[in-house]
Amino acid sequence: MTDTPNVSEAATLVDIAIENLRRDILTGVVAPGSKLRIDDLRANYGIGASPLREALSRLISSGLVTTQGQKGFRVAPVSTGDYRDITETRKLLECAALSDSVKNGDDDWEAHIVACYDRLDREHDILHETAGATADAWEQANEDFHEALVAACTSVWVLNFRQIIYDQAARYRRQFILEPKTKRIAHEEHGEMMRAALARDAEKLCLLAKSHSDRNYDMMARLFSA
Repeated sequence: MTDTPNVSEAATLVDIAIENLRRDILTGVVAPGSKLRIDDLRANYGIGASPLREALSRLISSGLVTTQGQKGFRVAPVSTGDYRDITETRKLLECAALSDSVKNGDDDWEAHIVACYDRLDREHDILHETAGATADAWEQANEDFHEALVAACTSVWVLNFRQIIYDQAARYRRQFILEPKTKRIAHEEHGEMMRAALARDAEKLCLLAKSHSDRNYDMMARLFSA
């Protein structure tokens, strides 16, 4: 009799650990640059050391976690230079995904975009009514809307790399979503993006997406320099 998990159980534990770590890193529960101690993570998540180490190693490839020799794991740091690089890369990948999605999208794709926008519209109002208390729900609705726009893209590689960059951008975006002095016009931009997608205007949609990313960067840069 042994308590050692079988292969499928171990894989499940790694997936759970990845999801828990990803969520806490993206939402800022674990601060950028902070040390990720295995003993602390075991206590927080109720997951063994081996699955946690595997999960941390996988998150290195997505850029959310870093390691230096035998010094253990840390949450990746943040900087304006890094966010500029993320923004430029995101614009390239987002445009490629959007263009292909517009080309291949069908009626169900259009209906899904509208449904996701309607949910984001509701979460936008609630976010401001609750002074940021519902940021997690808004963030999920925001991600769902942007994913709906690219859902008809046929390139698995473009979508995979896009997701990595999206997660990196989300870490920074979290910093100014909750900033009460930040005046966001993202909601209007989302509406314009939806209308461009439904009109099958890939060129306009790409321009709007690029402007959207640049505006996010500008707001983040102002917070860094404040």
